[in-house]
Amino acid sequence: MKKIFIPYFLFLILIIAGCSPKTTQKVSTEAVSIVPTEKSLLWKIDGKDLTQPSYLYGTIHMIDKEDFFLTDSTVAVFDRMKQVVFEINMEDMSDMGAMMGMIGKIMMEDGTTLRDLLSKEDYKMVSDHFSGLGLPMMMLERIKPMFLSAMSGGDFDFTSPSPGGGMGDDIKSYEMEFMEMATEDNKTMGGLETIEYQMSVFDSIPYTDQADMLVTSIRGGGEEGEDELSKMVEIYKQQDIAGMQQMFKSDVDGIGKYEDIFLKNRNQNWIPIIEKMAKEQGTFFAVGAGHLGGEFGVITLLRKAGYNVSPVMSTALKTLPSKKRKATRM
Repeated sequence: MKKIFIPYFLFLILIIAGCSPKTTQKVSTEAVSIVPTEKSLLWKIDGKDLTQPSYLYGTIHMIDKEDFFLTDSTVAVFDRMKQVVFEINMEDMSDMGAMMGMIGKIMMEDGTTLRDLLSKEDYKMVSDHFSGLGLPMMMLERIKPMFLSAMSGGDFDFTSPSPGGGMGDDIKSYEMEFMEMATEDNKTMGGLETIEYQMSVFDSIPYTDQADMLVTSIRGGGEEGEDELSKMVEIYKQQDIAGMQQMFKSDVDGIGKYEDIFLKNRNQNWIPIIEKMAKEQGTFFAVGAGHLGGEFGVITLLRKAGYNVSPVMSTALKTLPSKKRKATRM
């Protein structure tokens, strides 16, 4: 299998995509009746015009290896599906040439630099932080702050591995695991949106706000940030998609201001694509768990479109690498 090149900034896009920011809108009675409350990461999609079921799975994009798990039900369902679809096609991320072509898109325009966006005090803190990681500021001055936030390993989302940590042997990715499983079984792979689109999402966020998020991510990288990360991972392990939503409702000063960009609009864009793919063949959809729940979550939107979306419960866990797994057939 090809070596997979996954730069931190692409993981940041996936990470933020999994968050569900605060909304001040009141939820209608109709919405409440179809908003999911069950604890499950795996959901069955059937009914309407589908001749075979498809499944929706909520991922956490990076997680400590010791916390990684798959249920028996998930492995069995995955084995039966003919196609696996991610937020973006993971096969595209194996193309180093394509990844290099994205480099220019991570740079700020009009000659803007971090020094222009940060106070002297904050600039020194950011500089000291990255110098400690062996990255001199002269290399980072023009990079968009939100991409730097991914490299800083901050705690503003529930999928960051550890403060300052990298994608090493102690970190696993559900997307990578599912990609390896799909490759072994010669399954078709696809994406709900393109790399280019995901990267363009950041262009809607002012550099000043991105800089504020960068400072917050670095300042939150201490013990307090680790405690928050532990809580987030625990909620994920409990498969509590409603709890994930609740935990992020307080983020009104960060990505919460961009709910439509990061969450609502993207979920709505995905529904007709999911419908088309599921109608053609049984498909396993793997997206950030933060996309599943809530009034504007994928589950609610699919239910509004007329589909039955029900949780698949399982308590048995599997933690072995996919090459050693023994699927339990349902």
